[in-house]
Amino acid sequence: MPPRNDAALDFLLTRRSRPAKLLEAPAPDDDQLREILTAAARSPDHGKLEPWRFVVLRGAALPRLAEAAVERAAALDLDPEQGIKARAQFADSPLCVAVVEVQRESAKIPPIEQTYSAGAVCLALLNASLAAGWGANWLTGWAAHDRGFVAGYLGLEANERIAGFIHIGTERSAPPDRPRPDIDAITEWIEA
Repeated sequence: MPPRNDAALDFLLTRRSRPAKLLEAPAPDDDQLREILTAAARSPDHGKLEPWRFVVLRGAALPRLAEAAVERAAALDLDPEQGIKARAQFADSPLCVAVVEVQRESAKIPPIEQTYSAGAVCLALLNASLAAGWGANWLTGWAAHDRGFVAGYLGLEANERIAGFIHIGTERSAPPDRPRPDIDAITEWIEA
Protein backbone atom coordinates (compact mmCIF):
# COMPACT_ATOMS: atom_id res chain seq x y z
CA MET A 1 0.00 0.00 0.00
CA PRO A 2 1.27 3.49 -0.80
CA PRO A 3 1.69 5.86 2.16
CA ARG A 4 -1.47 7.82 2.95
CA ASN A 5 -1.76 11.49 3.79
CA ASP A 6 -4.78 11.17 6.06
CA ALA A 7 -4.87 14.87 6.95
CA ALA A 8 -5.02 15.89 3.29
CA LEU A 9 -7.61 13.24 2.48
CA ASP A 10 -9.76 14.25 5.45
CA PHE A 11 -9.58 17.88 4.31
CA LEU A 12 -10.71 16.94 0.79
CA LEU A 13 -13.52 14.72 2.09
CA THR A 14 -14.89 17.49 4.34
CA ARG A 15 -14.02 20.69 2.45
CA ARG A 16 -16.77 23.09 1.54
CA SER A 17 -16.88 26.52 0.03
CA ARG A 18 -17.98 29.42 2.19
CA PRO A 19 -20.68 31.69 0.74
CA ALA A 20 -19.03 34.88 -0.50
CA LYS A 21 -21.72 36.98 1.22
CA LEU A 22 -20.55 35.57 4.59
CA LEU A 23 -16.91 36.66 4.09
CA GLU A 24 -15.47 39.76 5.73
CA ALA A 25 -12.11 41.33 6.56
CA PRO A 26 -9.46 40.48 7.38
CA ALA A 27 -8.26 38.76 4.25
CA PRO A 28 -4.84 37.24 3.57
CA ASP A 29 -1.94 39.71 3.54
CA ASP A 30 0.58 39.71 0.68
CA ASP A 31 2.77 36.93 2.09
CA GLN A 32 -0.18 34.72 2.98
CA LEU A 33 -1.75 35.27 -0.43
CA ARG A 34 1.54 34.58 -2.22
CA GLU A 35 1.70 31.17 -0.50
CA ILE A 36 -1.91 30.43 -1.56
CA LEU A 37 -1.21 31.53 -5.16
CA THR A 38 1.95 29.40 -5.21
CA ALA A 39 -0.06 26.35 -4.16
CA ALA A 40 -2.71 27.08 -6.82
CA ALA A 41 -0.07 27.40 -9.53
CA ARG A 42 0.99 23.78 -8.90
CA SER A 43 -2.04 22.66 -10.90
CA PRO A 44 -1.92 20.36 -13.94
CA ASP A 45 -0.54 22.28 -16.91
CA HIS A 46 0.07 20.15 -19.99
CA GLY A 47 2.94 21.55 -22.03
CA LYS A 48 3.93 23.97 -19.25
CA LEU A 49 2.02 26.75 -21.02
CA GLU A 50 0.75 28.49 -17.89
CA PRO A 51 -2.59 29.17 -19.59
CA TRP A 52 -3.75 31.34 -16.70
CA ARG A 53 -2.72 34.29 -14.61
CA PHE A 54 -3.94 35.98 -11.43
CA VAL A 55 -5.37 39.46 -10.93
CA VAL A 56 -5.59 40.38 -7.23
CA LEU A 57 -8.49 42.74 -6.56
CA ARG A 58 -8.58 44.59 -3.27
CA GLY A 59 -8.84 48.05 -1.77
CA ALA A 60 -10.39 50.67 -4.07
CA ALA A 61 -10.51 48.18 -6.97
CA LEU A 62 -13.46 46.32 -5.43
CA PRO A 63 -15.87 49.28 -5.06
CA ARG A 64 -14.77 50.49 -8.52
CA LEU A 65 -15.71 47.12 -10.03
CA ALA A 66 -18.93 47.03 -8.01
CA GLU A 67 -20.09 50.31 -9.56
CA ALA A 68 -18.81 49.25 -12.99
CA ALA A 69 -20.97 46.12 -12.78
CA VAL A 70 -24.08 48.22 -12.15
CA GLU A 71 -23.22 50.56 -15.04
CA ARG A 72 -22.49 47.68 -17.41
CA ALA A 73 -25.69 45.83 -16.43
CA ALA A 74 -27.69 48.98 -17.23
CA ALA A 75 -25.85 49.42 -20.55
CA LEU A 76 -26.73 45.82 -21.45
CA ASP A 77 -30.33 46.41 -20.37
CA LEU A 78 -30.15 43.53 -17.90
CA ASP A 79 -32.66 43.08 -15.15
CA PRO A 80 -31.67 45.53 -12.37
CA GLU A 81 -31.39 42.59 -9.94
CA GLN A 82 -28.51 41.21 -12.04
CA GLY A 83 -26.64 44.48 -11.63
CA ILE A 84 -27.30 44.51 -7.88
CA LYS A 85 -26.10 40.92 -7.52
CA ALA A 86 -22.92 41.58 -9.54
CA ARG A 87 -22.32 44.76 -7.53
CA ALA A 88 -22.57 42.86 -4.23
CA GLN A 89 -20.06 40.25 -5.43
CA PHE A 90 -17.37 42.93 -5.52
CA ALA A 91 -18.62 45.46 -2.96
CA ASP A 92 -18.95 42.89 -0.18
CA SER A 93 -15.67 41.07 -0.87
CA PRO A 94 -12.62 41.67 1.34
CA LEU A 95 -10.34 40.24 -1.39
CA CYS A 96 -10.94 38.72 -4.80
CA VAL A 97 -8.52 36.91 -7.07
CA ALA A 98 -9.60 36.83 -10.70
CA VAL A 99 -8.24 33.71 -12.35
CA VAL A 100 -7.74 34.67 -15.98
CA GLU A 101 -7.59 31.91 -18.56
CA VAL A 102 -4.97 32.79 -21.18
CA GLN A 103 -5.32 30.80 -24.38
CA ARG A 104 -1.82 30.16 -25.77
CA GLU A 105 -0.93 29.10 -29.30
CA SER A 106 0.18 25.48 -29.20
CA ALA A 107 0.45 22.74 -31.78
CA LYS A 108 0.39 20.12 -29.00
CA ILE A 109 -2.03 21.38 -26.35
CA PRO A 110 -5.60 21.98 -27.54
CA PRO A 111 -7.58 24.96 -26.20
CA ILE A 112 -9.91 22.75 -24.15
CA GLU A 113 -6.98 21.39 -22.13
CA GLN A 114 -5.91 24.95 -21.40
CA THR A 115 -9.45 25.68 -20.20
CA TYR A 116 -9.34 22.60 -17.95
CA SER A 117 -6.03 23.79 -16.51
CA ALA A 118 -7.52 27.20 -15.67
CA GLY A 119 -10.44 25.45 -13.95
CA ALA A 120 -7.99 23.31 -11.99
CA VAL A 121 -6.21 26.47 -10.85
CA CYS A 122 -9.53 27.89 -9.62
CA LEU A 123 -10.22 24.79 -7.53
CA ALA A 124 -6.64 24.67 -6.25
CA LEU A 125 -6.84 28.35 -5.26
CA LEU A 126 -10.12 27.74 -3.48
CA ASN A 127 -8.79 24.68 -1.65
CA ALA A 128 -5.47 26.34 -0.75
CA SER A 129 -7.39 29.28 0.74
CA LEU A 130 -9.58 26.93 2.78
CA ALA A 131 -6.58 24.84 3.88
CA ALA A 132 -4.84 28.03 5.04
CA GLY A 133 -7.82 28.73 7.30
CA TRP A 134 -9.65 31.34 5.23
CA GLY A 135 -13.19 31.28 3.96
CA ALA A 136 -13.35 31.20 0.17
CA ASN A 137 -15.83 30.95 -2.69
CA TRP A 138 -15.53 30.53 -6.47
CA LEU A 139 -18.01 32.70 -8.37
CA THR A 140 -18.50 33.79 -11.95
CA GLY A 141 -21.81 35.38 -13.03
CA TRP A 142 -22.66 37.37 -16.14
CA ALA A 143 -19.89 39.94 -15.56
CA ALA A 144 -17.23 37.21 -15.80
CA HIS A 145 -18.45 36.34 -19.29
CA ASP A 146 -19.18 39.82 -20.63
CA ARG A 147 -16.38 41.01 -22.94
CA GLY A 148 -17.24 44.64 -22.31
CA PHE A 149 -16.83 44.22 -18.57
CA VAL A 150 -13.70 42.07 -18.53
CA ALA A 151 -11.91 44.00 -21.28
CA GLY A 152 -13.07 47.45 -20.22
CA TYR A 153 -12.68 47.17 -16.45
CA LEU A 154 -10.11 44.39 -16.00
CA GLY A 155 -8.02 44.92 -19.17
CA LEU A 156 -8.34 41.36 -20.49
CA GLU A 157 -6.98 40.73 -23.97
CA ALA A 158 -8.87 38.96 -26.77
CA ASN A 159 -7.26 35.60 -25.89
CA GLU A 160 -8.21 35.89 -22.21
CA ARG A 161 -11.35 35.23 -20.21
CA ILE A 162 -12.33 34.88 -16.57
CA ALA A 163 -12.23 31.30 -15.30
CA GLY A 164 -13.41 32.40 -11.88
CA PHE A 165 -13.52 35.08 -9.24
CA ILE A 166 -12.20 33.54 -6.02
CA HIS A 167 -13.36 35.57 -3.02
CA ILE A 168 -11.25 35.11 0.12
CA GLY A 169 -11.74 36.41 3.65
CA THR A 170 -12.78 35.55 7.17
CA GLU A 171 -16.07 33.71 7.45
CA ARG A 172 -18.67 35.23 9.78
CA SER A 173 -20.45 31.94 10.36
CA ALA A 174 -20.10 28.38 9.15
CA PRO A 175 -22.80 27.37 6.68
CA PRO A 176 -24.50 24.00 6.94
CA ASP A 177 -23.16 21.33 4.65
CA ARG A 178 -25.15 20.68 1.50
CA PRO A 179 -26.21 17.34 0.03
CA ARG A 180 -23.36 15.65 -1.82
CA PRO A 181 -23.49 13.41 -4.90
CA ASP A 182 -24.39 9.74 -4.54
CA ILE A 183 -21.13 8.20 -5.75
CA ASP A 184 -22.77 4.89 -6.67
CA ALA A 185 -25.32 6.71 -8.85
CA ILE A 186 -22.68 8.57 -10.84
CA THR A 187 -19.96 5.92 -11.09
CA GLU A 188 -19.63 3.18 -13.68
CA TRP A 189 -17.08 0.40 -13.13
CA ILE A 190 -15.64 -1.23 -16.28
CA GLU A 191 -13.33 -4.18 -15.80
CA ALA A 192 -13.31 -5.90 -19.16
